[in-house]
Amino acid sequence: MPFQDVTPEELEFLVKKALELEAVDAKIIPTYQVFVEKRVVLKCRGCMGYGKKLTCPPHVPTVDEFREILKEYRYALLVKFRSPAVADEEIAKAPYKTWLDPEAPAETREKAGKFWGDYFDYSKKTLLSMLELEKAAFNEGFTFAVAFVNGSCRLCEKCNVEKGLCIHSNMARIPEHAVGINMKKTAEEAEMPLTFPIKGRPEPMSILLID
Repeated sequence: MPFQDVTPEELEFLVKKALELEAVDAKIIPTYQVFVEKRVVLKCRGCMGYGKKLTCPPHVPTVDEFREILKEYRYALLVKFRSPAVADEEIAKAPYKTWLDPEAPAETREKAGKFWGDYFDYSKKTLLSMLELEKAAFNEGFTFAVAFVNGSCRLCEKCNVEKGLCIHSNMARIPEHAVGINMKKTAEEAEMPLTFPIKGRPEPMSILLID
């Protein structure tokens, strides 16, 4: 079937697959409801990992380049997960890497270390789930389906960025914010809102472009 004839209903098998992979919600949306903004990548520039991973800026398509890429897709799958990590109000509002701050109270460092450890471990599981969804779409003839993930790549302890060659290119995927996707606005438009600051268990969201 030509892709231009595909309806959102015919992509519902991906929603079902996402729920089987323990997503808490999933929805097919038209790509005009995926919001891309240049201001999003400013958050990347403030990250201590900026430029240190091949899946992050400036090693990925620019916002303008991604806008052109997005025009070549008609649908996207939004996938919301629920992390086992639990954050109380103190940890939710604490600076990143509080667990390494010698001036922070020992109890706070311990709680922060457990939260982020659990969160990062789960992010590896969500990556595998998104790769399964990408594969499922590919196997149904959507050969240009590509997954984006929530958060920077953690497949390697240190990225091979100096040599410019990803050693896990079959698995590594670009974080959605790295190309300018405003996931908060996209999620709200899809009636799958994200909560900030985090309360309790975080609900990371990823996206699969389908074509």
